[in-house]
Amino acid sequence: MSWGTVFRASFTCLLHRWPSISGHLQYQSSHQGSIDLGGLTVCQASNLSRVWATHEGGPNDLGATFYEPTALPDGYFMLGHYSQPNGKPLAGRVLAVRDEANGAVERPVNYTLVWNSKNSTMKQDGVAYVWLPVPPRGYKALGYIVTATPDMPSLDRVRCVRSIFTRQCAAGEWIWGDGDGGFRIVEGEPVSVGAMAGNDVPVGTFATHNAKDSATVSCLKNSNAVPSGMPNMDQIKTLMASYGPLVYLHPDEQFFPSSVEWFFNGGALLYQRGNEGNPVKIDSAGSNLPQVVKRGDLSTSKAYVHVKPVQGGTATDLAIWLFYPFNGPVKAKVLFFNIHLGKIGSHVGDWEHVTLRINNFDGKLQSVYFSEHSGGRWVDASQVEYGDRNKPVAYASHNGHALYPNAGLVMQGNKQFGIRNDMAKSDFVMDTGANFEIMSADNLGVVEPPWLNYFREWGPKIDYKISYQLNKLKKLLLFKKPKRKYERFLNSLPSEVLGQEGPTGPKAKPSWNGDEA
Repeated sequence: MSWGTVFRASFTCLLHRWPSISGHLQYQSSHQGSIDLGGLTVCQASNLSRVWATHEGGPNDLGATFYEPTALPDGYFMLGHYSQPNGKPLAGRVLAVRDEANGAVERPVNYTLVWNSKNSTMKQDGVAYVWLPVPPRGYKALGYIVTATPDMPSLDRVRCVRSIFTRQCAAGEWIWGDGDGGFRIVEGEPVSVGAMAGNDVPVGTFATHNAKDSATVSCLKNSNAVPSGMPNMDQIKTLMASYGPLVYLHPDEQFFPSSVEWFFNGGALLYQRGNEGNPVKIDSAGSNLPQVVKRGDLSTSKAYVHVKPVQGGTATDLAIWLFYPFNGPVKAKVLFFNIHLGKIGSHVGDWEHVTLRINNFDGKLQSVYFSEHSGGRWVDASQVEYGDRNKPVAYASHNGHALYPNAGLVMQGNKQFGIRNDMAKSDFVMDTGANFEIMSADNLGVVEPPWLNYFREWGPKIDYKISYQLNKLKKLLLFKKPKRKYERFLNSLPSEVLGQEGPTGPKAKPSWNGDEA
């Protein structure tokens, strides 16, 4: 494919259109595809011209392709070029900027040639030259320019931004280049990637990095106290109805999700210290506290949605929380044997979540976060499994309820010693978009339920001898080497596996006010 070929792309999963509201496809009629950052207005470039490609190096040695935003709306300027690894659909986003403050943007005064591929032996489409704009004093460069000739680009080709409208930019995911300390192309990532309190805005351009120094570019910042590009309540409900994940439970699952109200009304009791003989029934609003176990009720289960701005208000996270009255015991793999660990892993109350990241420029799904025990991972929207049109699929592990993007077996530990996470499709499925409650959303007048501000564990302490049961298995290992490996495995077990108390609620999690980690 020759240089100059123009790609029209929306940078998110192209198969999933913004769901209509009352027959209209316009996502944000208030900003018409642009977002005000307070002195700057940004839009998302939708036309890309392919500049150069390499077919080796980078993740999986597939190479990378570099693009220039073209056909920008009147008054908007490019901030830099976009790049992504080969072997996946065109995804991501790159922003263009319009000056709203008379001097917020300015031409560079020069360029610095950072790197070229002239002497490279890799497979490539011609020779590439990578240029860093030299900003005027008081301004910052936000991206690089790639050319197919050694001629310096025009100073009119790109704009720099006044420093007061920018923030520090860090090196993000590896895009292409030498993975062992040489010249590298990486994503330019804000320092506060997704924190609600942060106002850093990713531009979508790339940065360069090498072993000696880093040619750092900056990101934008949103100077508005209240982000202007967030969806309204009707749009949030439509997003959930359209994108709300389908959560499949294991065919052998016995402990199902429920609504919090069902748990409170179904027999949960509050025990007061010193007066344990007179438990008090939990009221339906959750103003007092839950203590006992139920096995859940899938038919009336409900998803609880936390709406929060991320990426400086240019994206929205819909954190979808699921409650299980009980977390079942785990199963271990020890050498060739699958062993039930008695009560280990069991506890009252279990909170899990999956997060949808929505692009505020067009309402499209960017990525999905799957919480997996004490961690989790983001998966690009183009890489997740879908069911029922636009709905991503998530798989809950057997008894533990951690969420994964694929069915199968995931081990915590190693192939010889580990905790099993078994996932499979079954008739037990929860459509989170069919029954949900928006429990928290800034600036939309949502009244949070009282139980959301309960910061203690959602279950009583259970007394059983974990060490006795684990050491009983150790006696079955006859040789020293397997015993040492087993001991290392025991020491690596996450706290939630060995924990004897229920977890804290959604608002007590670090991701409530920050990014998923």
